[in-house]
Amino acid sequence: MPPRVCARSTISPTTGFNFIRSHRTHRMTTTTPDSPANPTENAGISTFRELGLPEQLLKATDELGFDTCTEIQGLSLPVIASGQDIAAQAQTGTGKTAAFLLGSFARLLTQDGGERRKDQPRMLVIAPTRELAMQIKKDADSLGAHTGLKCAVVYGGIDYDKQRKELADGVDVLIGTPGRLIDYFKQKIFDLKKLEIIVLDEADRMFDLGFIADIRFLLRRMPPPGERLSMLFSATLSHRVMELAYEHMDNPEAIKTETTGVTADGVKQALYQPATDEKIPLLLGLLGTLKPARAIVFVNTKRAAEKIESYLLGNDIACGTLSGDVRQSKRQKILADFTSGQLPLLIATDVAARGLHIDDVSHVFNYDLPQQAEDYVHRIGRTARAGTQGVAVSFACENYSFSLPEIQEYIGQSIPLEMITDELLVEPKPPKRIERDRVGDTHGGRNGKSGKPGHNNRSGGGRSGSSNSRSRSGGNGSSSRGERSDKPAPARAESAPAASGDANPAVKTQDAASADAQKPRRRRRRRKSPATGESAGQTGSSATSGDDKAPGKDQ
Repeated sequence: MPPRVCARSTISPTTGFNFIRSHRTHRMTTTTPDSPANPTENAGISTFRELGLPEQLLKATDELGFDTCTEIQGLSLPVIASGQDIAAQAQTGTGKTAAFLLGSFARLLTQDGGERRKDQPRMLVIAPTRELAMQIKKDADSLGAHTGLKCAVVYGGIDYDKQRKELADGVDVLIGTPGRLIDYFKQKIFDLKKLEIIVLDEADRMFDLGFIADIRFLLRRMPPPGERLSMLFSATLSHRVMELAYEHMDNPEAIKTETTGVTADGVKQALYQPATDEKIPLLLGLLGTLKPARAIVFVNTKRAAEKIESYLLGNDIACGTLSGDVRQSKRQKILADFTSGQLPLLIATDVAARGLHIDDVSHVFNYDLPQQAEDYVHRIGRTARAGTQGVAVSFACENYSFSLPEIQEYIGQSIPLEMITDELLVEPKPPKRIERDRVGDTHGGRNGKSGKPGHNNRSGGGRSGSSNSRSRSGGNGSSSRGERSDKPAPARAESAPAASGDANPAVKTQDAASADAQKPRRRRRRRKSPATGESAGQTGSSATSGDDKAPGKDQ
């Protein structure tokens, strides 16, 4: 007889929330406290049809090949169907996105939502990163293909007017990042007064990125918690996340999946302890030995990502870099090439560590060990997704090894240590020089340097105050060094034709007389006080000596 598996309700001593826990060792069998006492092995694995989803959603799941729901989906979907707020935690790659999309779409299809304007969406999904927002939109289009619900995504870095117009035309499901959402909200492009469902995805990451103030701003513009359905999904539920749920949700039901470990069972982990100058040779050696079909190299800084990219390209390894200062259009192209298999290796900061579902990622390399244990779980969760197998290799150098004890305590196991052999340390070829096209790079000013908008570059020489004021009145936003707009400049311009043969004695005589008339005035300005006994024409050394200046100053 197969082992009996059941779910029971418990009360968390820390938060006071009602937890639904699934006790099992591999697959979920039941999702509610009143589950049958002796389920069979096949009946214990819940399917979407058993959960009573609408036919439009079942048609989409059949087309996508989804039959058996995952543990988090089986636990959360019945709770969502009952209209109860939830705060759900599960391993990365277990289908949290499909869980809240299917549950939300089911409620939107069974309820008409009442009267509302076209600028009032029925559902809002907030994601911390642009890549995650785009991934959710892609999943929403697939799962909601037959629902008739209009979905839109807004995020920074690209298509500002296009996203604004699409949002103004009216949507049912709005997905976006906090900054762009608040931007459009303050312009009154959309309104949240008729919102029915709010979903916070990867809420702990929003804390890390400093978005919680923005999240609270949006939550306070929605209907009260008792008049909307609120959901919070994440791979980790910290105490501060549960405090947010307690403040802005209506008695949420906290759902946690119990598995044999925090990380997926299909991930084979390995740890190397190289010196800092050995990391590039070791990475090249492992890439040559393991020969990954599709791999992600995670780093902590953009500078490290650029260094790795230059060395890999210099050693004839095709790769792309995904970091915060890469233009959004280029980021999307790199992700598309990596997803389609045209690009075998991706270098990324933690901007890509959350929410990206890329099939068949065989290897993950932590070139820099993450400084937070949760980030380690999210990084290696890019491989071994949906029950597949994968390899996670981490480098613990002297700069980042201090976080290793916290990581191993968090995942509940020690990462196996591997030896570094001479064969793994490959002598790298020189790095390739790469022209960077970063966000914010503009051309203009002297030597391609960009100036601040609305500011003029100070012209060299002369009286800066009068020169700058005349430069502003002339309408020239930036003047190169040595260009002046004061009076001597036109005088030089007028003398040029006379030297070229277009003689005009009257003008020349007038210019010469004007120049000669200025010289006595300069000498008169330097004339000493009559108390010194010096005449205006005396310009000898005695007239400028310190002994003669002192009486003048005393006077």
